[in-house]
Amino acid sequence: MKKLSYALLLALFAGSWSCKPVEKKAAEAPLIEKPALELKSDLMTPEVLWSFGRLSEPELSPDKKTILYGVTYYDIAQNKGNRELYTIGTDGQGFKRITTTKFSENQAMWTPDGKKIVFMSSESGSLQVWEMSPDGTSRKQVTNIENGINGFKYAPDMKKLLYTADVVPDKQLKDLYTDLPKASGRIYNDLMYRHWDTWVQAYSHVFIADLGTEKITSGTDILLNEPYECPLMPFGGMEQINWSPDSKVIAYTCRKKKGVEYAKSTNSDIYLYELEGGKTTNISEGMMGYDVAPVFSGDGKKIAWQSMERDGYESDKNRLFVYDTDSKTKIDFTKDFDQNAEGLAWSDDNKSVYFISDFHATDEIYRLDLPDGKITKITAGIHNYTGVIPAGDKLVASRVSMSKPAELYSVDPVSGKDTPITTTNKEVLDKLTMAPIAQRWIKTTDNKDMHTWIIYPPHFDSTKKYPTLLYCEGGPQSTVSQFWSYRWNFQMMAANGYIIVAPNRRGLPGFGQAWNEQISGDYGGQNMKDYLSAIDALTKEPYVNKDKLGCIGASYGGFSVYWLAGNHNKRFKAFIAHDGMFNLEAQYLETEEMWFVNWDLGGPFWDKNNKVAQRSFANSPHRFVQNWDTPILCIHGELDYRIVATQGQQAFNAAILRGIPAEFLYFPDENHWVLKPQNGILWQRTFYNWLDRWLK
Repeated sequence: MKKLSYALLLALFAGSWSCKPVEKKAAEAPLIEKPALELKSDLMTPEVLWSFGRLSEPELSPDKKTILYGVTYYDIAQNKGNRELYTIGTDGQGFKRITTTKFSENQAMWTPDGKKIVFMSSESGSLQVWEMSPDGTSRKQVTNIENGINGFKYAPDMKKLLYTADVVPDKQLKDLYTDLPKASGRIYNDLMYRHWDTWVQAYSHVFIADLGTEKITSGTDILLNEPYECPLMPFGGMEQINWSPDSKVIAYTCRKKKGVEYAKSTNSDIYLYELEGGKTTNISEGMMGYDVAPVFSGDGKKIAWQSMERDGYESDKNRLFVYDTDSKTKIDFTKDFDQNAEGLAWSDDNKSVYFISDFHATDEIYRLDLPDGKITKITAGIHNYTGVIPAGDKLVASRVSMSKPAELYSVDPVSGKDTPITTTNKEVLDKLTMAPIAQRWIKTTDNKDMHTWIIYPPHFDSTKKYPTLLYCEGGPQSTVSQFWSYRWNFQMMAANGYIIVAPNRRGLPGFGQAWNEQISGDYGGQNMKDYLSAIDALTKEPYVNKDKLGCIGASYGGFSVYWLAGNHNKRFKAFIAHDGMFNLEAQYLETEEMWFVNWDLGGPFWDKNNKVAQRSFANSPHRFVQNWDTPILCIHGELDYRIVATQGQQAFNAAILRGIPAEFLYFPDENHWVLKPQNGILWQRTFYNWLDRWLK
């Protein structure tokens, strides 16, 4: 339910790789290339959406002249993707493709001396580290770790390599009962036994090994005998582990808790591991929320990281802390900055930290100057920056919008002016007519100003009336910003002839911490009034057909749809809920992260003296089913352990038993998202068939 950055989502899903052994058939399948798609019109279709190249993981060369990055293309027939590597100059010149393989290259980076490129590939059967020349030649395997690795980083002096790999607890059922070798059961005696879409059978540790001429087959476990994971599950990556510039210290993120304590807490810390002697120091001890992603300054004298203040609150303000390695002191430089700070990057002179922050529904680049503590907003526009890399007298940044997938830009750090570096999808984009996007501020029932995006159909004609959709955001604390999605894509929705109303209702960052926090303990409260304020304001427009309104959303947005289905007073003619919470009492005990339901719902439903919790559970959507009167499509994935599939089944069953037209789209092999190409296209077709049936 936690907000995920666009960059992290790309890193997680664009590469289409896993730690599982590669099937032989994968090597025999045709090479997945950029699809040669012929457009039948200038409007977006699901097939066009899946044809876009997905750019991710840009890395700057040590001389700051060349960018290394990957692009994933998907093959619908093969139902998977493949990621290849490219290089291009920071001036946009010298574009070059450097890999052409049937095995995705991921986590690619330059060696510290800039002479080679290293990456992960499953070419040998499991994920291992490989290296090659910058032109893609002289490909060679570096590691041969049993069962593969999860991530890696070279030491700056290039003498050692750190990597992460899964560690299996010593005692397994097969070891206890040797006479039952085919038994598949697992026994758990404590929380937290699953994450997102995975049952916990191992935990990731950090290992160190010497780099040499031979393949690395093992390393030293710096978390030996510690039953904790690093990076943090389920979405932590190698940004949570970093070398010091002198190669003597590793900074890593870890939540050293077990069982119920782990399931209830978000208290992770930043640890420094000294290679000589193996001493480990907690530099964020006493800081009770998430502390993640430590980054050393170039001179090694300081460490910056992202920090949340309160334990159990996963959507607390992300502060920017800086630790002085000499004085052993730390400072919160965002104490008076009422926004989040994410994606930290040190300037070349070590005097500033660049970061990304959401402000009024766009993600912009900011700079913190340490000498005076001043924070400056660098960029502005209708876009989201998803990452920033200092590159001498310029910045290299990835950027998306509701109208354009990720590309790389050169940004002037003074004026904020940006210039395109890559044009991965220009050929397709030039053939499409994109939907016009506008923003307005709408008065809420408590007289606040609420930012709302309005997306109009391509070739919009204000003299016509259009069916209109209210979009309900998930998270719940996730801004409706200028994100580009390969499922909840606003251009895709608008291309089907719909106006979309996307309000930044109560409970979203980017509008101050008070606005963000209001939703906790108030599910079914003010934020639902905000939704209705937005759609009611738009129905006053002559081009909105107020008799053809739909309501759609996923996760908390799915909860919103289920709640509004019982409280909309006949405003809507169709609903779609994806992976939504329907029964909050069941949700409290079904979800795997207890800190979330304890914070956002206020506590367990059996605590009758807890007024906040009792108000939350009284607003569970299942308590309003007697009011349902509108067709509804319920979508859910079996592998979703955050909001389990029975939530969607309950909602669908309730609608059918009430005699309400309903459909249930069920994916046995998908989690909280829909990641496989054919499933994604099926999702899109079912989505629009349902809306068209009731709104057109």
